[in-house]
Amino acid sequence: MFSRILVVLAGAMFTAAAFADHAEPAAAHVPTVLVTGANRGIGLELTRQYAARGAQVIATARDPAHADALKALAADNPRVSIEQLDVGDLAQIRALAAKYAKTPIDILINNAGVSGGMQNQMFGKMDYAVFEDVLRVNTIAPLAISEAFMPSILAGQDKRIVAISSSEGSVGLVSGPRLYFMRASKAALNMEMRTLAFQLKPKGVSIAILNPGMVDTDFMKGLPKNMLRPVADAARDLIRNIDGMTIENTGSFINYDGAVLPW
Repeated sequence: MFSRILVVLAGAMFTAAAFADHAEPAAAHVPTVLVTGANRGIGLELTRQYAARGAQVIATARDPAHADALKALAADNPRVSIEQLDVGDLAQIRALAAKYAKTPIDILINNAGVSGGMQNQMFGKMDYAVFEDVLRVNTIAPLAISEAFMPSILAGQDKRIVAISSSEGSVGLVSGPRLYFMRASKAALNMEMRTLAFQLKPKGVSIAILNPGMVDTDFMKGLPKNMLRPVADAARDLIRNIDGMTIENTGSFINYDGAVLPW
């Protein structure tokens, strides 16, 4: 009797092992990525590269009707969804967050930004209305978007928030007078995201503050081309650094090459 029981058990174990060997593999995680300011430049290239990796991308633009390159990308790629969003409009931010309230978002990339134009921020000729616009887009919007989309981020698997900043926002790297508005807005962005990292770490949300470098986009219009990095390279470096985000390094200010930047 005992030997018969052993035979039955052995057969059951063999059957279970055989079933395990032929079981369907677990489906790979397909992240959902939200990119603001995706109509051109770095935002457009991030959308393109994430979609090419198989991610679902929610790409926002202030004026989708005239975002021809983004519309062409979405037409060729069903993984890209375009949403209208003026990041300077809190009501629009909240409305879009409500629309996606039940959609898990793995990676939120606060990419939309403005420089304010060099001529508007020259000492003695400051245009403070422009300064307010720069702060609204570069500083207020990333925090407001992160707050509004928090339920979706907490529901996501990766739980990552990214702020595209600039080395111009580093107080320690200032070596001369220029770009008062942009510098102030990015320094404030760095502070709020560093603070938010402490707020959200207990919830498993990691935050990265990333500097893409000087990139060949409209943002850097007027600078010599040989000083600028190709946008595809910049997006690739950003994605590599996003891939390397952990809860242990949350709140870090990272250069495109992976080096930690001074505050």
